[in-house]
Amino acid sequence: MVVLDATIVNVALPSIGKDMEVQPDSLQWLVNAYALVFGGFLLLGGRVGDLLGRKRFFLIGLVIFTAASFVNGIAGSLGLLIAGRSLQGLGAALISPAALSIISTTFAEGKERARALGVWAAIAIGGSAVGLILGGVLTEYFSWPWIFFVNVPVGIAAFLFSLRLVPESRDVHAHQHYDIFGAITVTFGLMTLVYGIVETNHGWTSAKVLTAFAVSAVLLVSFVVIELRSHAPLVRLSIFRVRSLLTANVSMFLVSSGIFAMFFFNTLYIQGTLHFSPVQAGLAFLPFTGGIMISAGLASQFAPKIGVRPVAAVGMLLSIAGLLLLTQLPVDGTYVANVLPSLLLTSLGMGAVFMPLTLVATTGLEDSDQGLASGLFNTSQQIGGALGLAILTTIATSHVANPKNPADVVTGYHWAFAGSAVFVLGSLVSMLALLRKEHVAKIEAGAEAATVAI
Repeated sequence: MVVLDATIVNVALPSIGKDMEVQPDSLQWLVNAYALVFGGFLLLGGRVGDLLGRKRFFLIGLVIFTAASFVNGIAGSLGLLIAGRSLQGLGAALISPAALSIISTTFAEGKERARALGVWAAIAIGGSAVGLILGGVLTEYFSWPWIFFVNVPVGIAAFLFSLRLVPESRDVHAHQHYDIFGAITVTFGLMTLVYGIVETNHGWTSAKVLTAFAVSAVLLVSFVVIELRSHAPLVRLSIFRVRSLLTANVSMFLVSSGIFAMFFFNTLYIQGTLHFSPVQAGLAFLPFTGGIMISAGLASQFAPKIGVRPVAAVGMLLSIAGLLLLTQLPVDGTYVANVLPSLLLTSLGMGAVFMPLTLVATTGLEDSDQGLASGLFNTSQQIGGALGLAILTTIATSHVANPKNPADVVTGYHWAFAGSAVFVLGSLVSMLALLRKEHVAKIEAGAEAATVAI
């Protein structure tokens, strides 16, 4: 539900924009408000879960998320909708690290955890594409508020089942301290940074842009100072000395920067240029879900046996190829000839990227650090996605000479897809430069020798 909500809004964006009479550069805040608050408070969410109980904060997050979904459904203005999306992000920031750290502390490192995280990755990444399908169905046959109302019964059911089935766990040796100021400075620092990037379409030297960048710099520097001086920091900066964790977060940040934008601009192309209905647009992403499920399952088997680095590298190369295909989309294109091949390549690549990186992010750590590691990893995904979308939206907009000319609009999409490929390429280079075999030895140590055949 958490991952699905990051993309379910995309298919409904044209309908929301039409009803509320707002432009695409404003609509992107419905995606970014969620991603930024989600990413900004993930670290605090992971920390309080470690200290006070992962199940407890999983349940609290469910209540917040479900209530915010109802508020979004009845929202009558863009401002209230953005506020509700922010509150959803806060609930998600409590749910997501608790869920991942519960898995990491329940399953032993090695083959057992690899299998569990294979299921996790397939559901989490597949949820992005399912969100597009469900968003299309609900928008066309009901109305866009139902993309939020649908979370209410799901949230209630999840709460009731979790009371009975989810085990409680916490770090009983940790100090009871919560770095609220750290969470606030990093969240608002990143939000003002994204706001500044979005506003660069009015000029990089405008007073609004320069002010946003200055405020962001002050807040982010303050965050680092707070973490260095705190007795129990939100982010213990020494954890980045663990090379596997550092690599996984850098790689995830860059991959997400490209993939979030791919969903956003592909949706606009399919509905705006190919004139698909919301349901048709949602169904158009069904092959993406299938590719993710297949490749994540294969990656969970291959990664411990042949190595997480080769599996992730192949996945990134496939994704880059798929994104580059999108730079050739024509104005008079078709779904089967022009969109489908890129979706298949990108989905097969992404399933083979996310699962190994999740393994790498949680290896070589004590159980007491799993909440922090999970929070960092999810933060990299959400903040990377938000920043990438803001940057690539600005690039695409700057290359559209006439917004009413379909050819110019598609040219802007080409620049955005090219930028997405560059982000994923940067992730590949970072992983190969930072990660060595000894950094992932624990993942591969428990695997049985096997001849792998596809």
